[in-house]
Amino acid sequence: MIGTTLGGYKLIELIGKGGMAHVYKASDPTVKRHVAIKVLLPDYADDEEFRARFDREAETIARLEHLHILPLHAYGEQDGTLYLVMRYMPHGTLNDLIKAGPMNLQDAARILAQLASALDYAHQFGVLHRDMKPANVLLDGDRNIYLTDFGLAKSVSPDETSMTGQFIVGTPHYMSPEQCRAQDLTPAADQYGLAAMLYYMVTGQVPFNGKNALAIMRQQILDEPKPPVDLRPDMPKAASDAIVKSLHKEPSGRYPSCTALAVAFSQAVDPQVRSKIDNSSVPRQLRNRITDALSSFDDDSDNDNDDPTKARRTQVSER
Repeated sequence: MIGTTLGGYKLIELIGKGGMAHVYKASDPTVKRHVAIKVLLPDYADDEEFRARFDREAETIARLEHLHILPLHAYGEQDGTLYLVMRYMPHGTLNDLIKAGPMNLQDAARILAQLASALDYAHQFGVLHRDMKPANVLLDGDRNIYLTDFGLAKSVSPDETSMTGQFIVGTPHYMSPEQCRAQDLTPAADQYGLAAMLYYMVTGQVPFNGKNALAIMRQQILDEPKPPVDLRPDMPKAASDAIVKSLHKEPSGRYPSCTALAVAFSQAVDPQVRSKIDNSSVPRQLRNRITDALSSFDDDSDNDNDDPTKARRTQVSER
């Protein structure tokens, strides 16, 4: 399709391949900028299920206007070809960043806060991402992140599971136990995926690995992850504990929100996190939620001077 025009956009270069769609760099002649165009593959163009999924992705992105969610510019169909027009991000993915080696803990905390903000925002609208993985996190020139690929996203509903047809959807390395079992999902499933990504960010390893998808999913359901601090001794134990808590086998054993995970991890790696959050690019709503949570940690720690770290963890888990 390179060289052709789709919806007024000229396709320049193939920049990404997925199971149901390809992504192209394209030029927008009206405002002289580059955009990214996601095109549903011809094999799926006549499949009602995949067309509906593509429609759902467009509708989901359109209503999730957030600083750290990749924005949608347009959605259309030309000669039976469905396409999404999005912001062009030439600086790679979080996966590219992690491949360079385990991340600085403070940098990981900053990225975690941005991802937590995006996910909690989506969850407020009843939207689950369901496919958290580093390849779905794009970077700008300042290493701020943009969550993308809502193709597997669904609204929270008692009648919905993580099944599409006869297949479990998601990426095994980052799927929660309940997603591996094809059970009903809650926002805690996205938090699990976020924690698995954070584990990879700070250790360079995923929590579970295996020879195939089924082997990995079995580990997600049955095995306990090795504490990150065992792989990275310079990590504060409280930061390691925060990750492990969000990887709890039961959703009820995790934090009540992704923000709570961000608070626990960030406070553990940097006691001065409050001032850094106040002066960061983290959206105002998330900054307020984090600083409110940190204030509650301080109040609780005053009542438990023997173990302030324990007090902070307890306060987060109860919110």
